[in-house]
Amino acid sequence: MASKGLVALLGDKLVSTGGEQIDTSTLADNDCIGLYFSAHWCPPCRGFTPKLAQGYKKIRGDGKKFEVVFVSSDSDQASFDEYFGEMPWKALPFADRERKAALSKKFKVNGIPTLVLIKGDGSVITTDGREAVGRDLEGNNFPWVPPTFHEALGDKFLRHDGAGGFSDTTFDEALKGKYIALYFSAHWCPPCRGFTPKLKETYEKMKAKRDDFEFVFVSSDRDESSMRSYMKEAHGAWLTLPFARRDSKEALSTICGVQGIPTFAVVDPDGNIITTKARGNVAADPTGEMFPWHPLPVSNLDTDADGLNEETCVLLLTDASDVDDSDRALAKVALNEVATAHKEAAKAKGESPSLLFFASTTGQGPVGQIRKLCKTENTGMKLIILDIPDNGGYYTFDAKEAMSSESLSALITKFQAGAFKGERKQLG
Repeated sequence: MASKGLVALLGDKLVSTGGEQIDTSTLADNDCIGLYFSAHWCPPCRGFTPKLAQGYKKIRGDGKKFEVVFVSSDSDQASFDEYFGEMPWKALPFADRERKAALSKKFKVNGIPTLVLIKGDGSVITTDGREAVGRDLEGNNFPWVPPTFHEALGDKFLRHDGAGGFSDTTFDEALKGKYIALYFSAHWCPPCRGFTPKLKETYEKMKAKRDDFEFVFVSSDRDESSMRSYMKEAHGAWLTLPFARRDSKEALSTICGVQGIPTFAVVDPDGNIITTKARGNVAADPTGEMFPWHPLPVSNLDTDADGLNEETCVLLLTDASDVDDSDRALAKVALNEVATAHKEAAKAKGESPSLLFFASTTGQGPVGQIRKLCKTENTGMKLIILDIPDNGGYYTFDAKEAMSSESLSALITKFQAGAFKGERKQLG
């Protein structure tokens, strides 16, 4: 039943503003449920809450099946009671702090207010509900199901001919059946202007060898003339999303998780995102030999710390001078096998991996800071589970746990089952 997924997510009971307990299962017939992460002390929250309440009343008044559940980040029960008293919807009981923390971690809530939209069965519609609902308080686009990649991309594009001219082209003519690399960039952005010539070189080297891909420039320029000037100057024969299609630009930015520019993302011919961090791949593989740059099961911590602050991560540190080469090799093989199995299992369920895996062999990049924060000396092989989303938690293990895929897999299974709660340490 649909209600089982919702109850598993939110627990058996919610509360109303009057303190009445409500069976969570009764919300399952809604077409959209907003999980509203907010707090009384947060000024942006106090600005958004009245708008959300206005939209909530209007949308429900129109007969649409919409509900909101307040997930509080208030500091105490009294603050929760006061703030929740201003709201017309339901709430997760304030006392259920463990579930609140689990929800924040599951949906990667790094700031408030955040509005996550889910279906009645608990499956996600979008984690960017604040933007979706905030722009549509009338509920015209209810239940705010985001467009697919191809819907957002659309059919019409511009191509610069390399000689100052522009021509129109279509998806079927230029992109059908190809890998699509989206380049989010702008003329006014200094890092973009530094990266664009390198990307152009990579494009030209790749085009000399293969034709199963295309680059598409998605402009953050301030006007169309700036965009076209940038195309002439730097982009060669790339395609460009027409400037007037700002809605498509915003939708693609959301789909690719763009937080800043330049961002370079690669999507497969079926519209599935391969990577949103291909900028680093261009630097490491300037001729595109490894394109489309599928993420490796184990990232090199010495050069790539992406996700370290946002995800639960398994770190293997083998950079100490007293680590035996044979032990280092065995541990890296075991880590790769476990990481690959973890990734494939998540893919089979249609989910993102719940863990990221990293290994260091040189001790460069963030490794020194990680050792300092985890109070770990640079001797011997170290295995750390770093859980920064859990308020900066971490766990350290004997290096022998990483010497075989069986022992490492068993350790991770225990960790995910909550078997190491008493061994949690705090970064600092």
